[in-house]
Amino acid sequence: MKKLLLFAETCFVIFGLTFFTGGLALGGSEDGTTSGPVPVIVMTAIRYFIWLVSTLLVMLNAKRAIITVKRDWILWLFIGIVLFSFAWSDFPQWTLLANREVLQMTTFGLYIATRFSLTQQVKLYAMTFAIGGLASAALALGVPSIGKHLVDHPGAWKGIYDYKNTFGSMMVIAMVSFFALPIEHPRDRWLKWIGIAGATALILLSTSRTALLLGVAMLAMMTFYRNFRWQGRKSIVLGSLGVLVLGSTVVGVLSNWTELLKAFGRDPTLTGRTYIWSVALDRLWDRPWFGFGRSAFWSPESPYPKAIGYYLSQSFNAPHAHNGFIEVALDVGLVGLALFLICYVIGFVMALMKAYGSKHPEHLWALGFLTFLALNNVTESYMLRLANIYWVLFVATILTVKQKVPAFEDERERVPEVSQLRQFSESQT
Repeated sequence: MKKLLLFAETCFVIFGLTFFTGGLALGGSEDGTTSGPVPVIVMTAIRYFIWLVSTLLVMLNAKRAIITVKRDWILWLFIGIVLFSFAWSDFPQWTLLANREVLQMTTFGLYIATRFSLTQQVKLYAMTFAIGGLASAALALGVPSIGKHLVDHPGAWKGIYDYKNTFGSMMVIAMVSFFALPIEHPRDRWLKWIGIAGATALILLSTSRTALLLGVAMLAMMTFYRNFRWQGRKSIVLGSLGVLVLGSTVVGVLSNWTELLKAFGRDPTLTGRTYIWSVALDRLWDRPWFGFGRSAFWSPESPYPKAIGYYLSQSFNAPHAHNGFIEVALDVGLVGLALFLICYVIGFVMALMKAYGSKHPEHLWALGFLTFLALNNVTESYMLRLANIYWVLFVATILTVKQKVPAFEDERERVPEVSQLRQFSESQT
């Protein structure tokens, strides 16, 4: 009976994760008028089913959930500001409706962090994205009218997702999760590399250049983290060196971004993104401290989307900021953005400490995902916009990496320098 319940819970988590990737809707039309072949009422029912079940499971594990919640009060303060932002929104009803997504994503992320160890989480993520990749390949080959772009990007694979860039992004996360997959049996090593190779092939078939660049960058960085991590205090030095090298690389790229983009056949304005960023940042100073309220800036009744989009096309309404950090600032202002960045930076440092203080590959997950999240949000709004997998994984990862003492009696979860990490964690709380 216990094994049956565990299997059912595993299926539920994979089902929920796939929902937040958008994969259950089986894509959408290229003009954006429909959400996919699955009826909206069915997707709504699935949404509330996942929310209800995850809430009940959190309540059944209330004692452990409270311990998990206490790991990061800054995260909960940020979420509280987001949820309360309807109070200063010009469109409070719109913001209230949008905030249901925040509650749903956060609840599911809290459930994962409460119920599963780091090792179990990485396995669940790898299984989820492996299923998503296989289903996408089957749909692209078997039903190309759904699994491929036919008009805007003829031949590009999007699989079960709504767009080729989304598909590519999911496969980059798949690469990270397979890279961090623990090796408990000899066959696991083959599974890791088959998963990474398969995800890479699907990224190429998506024709998403952003995903390809991210994939190459993440593979290089994860390989560096794995092969050059040291034990003890020297890990901090190496971590700082890695950040320095990465920062130098970013500066170099930004200094020559026009030439690089032209080399890749891209518009130096990033298809109008720089104009959207410029106007959005200008408008942010109208409400700098707490922003416009979640999603209010891009509400259908807001004058800003049409004004920004008119510059690019007379019939175009800009849907979002195309930058996750700007999007957060528009939602909850500089105060909210500062809270998010503090939460992120502390989580990143702790992920760095754990990755360099462990021999187990699963401890690379948090460092890899947080790195990917930052890079991926430079040109896309993949943070809090709509219901998405990124916020679910962020909440689960942050609450897991910030645990003071391994919450599960599993030797794989024990970091060799646990006393050092414990002191560091306590200094951050």
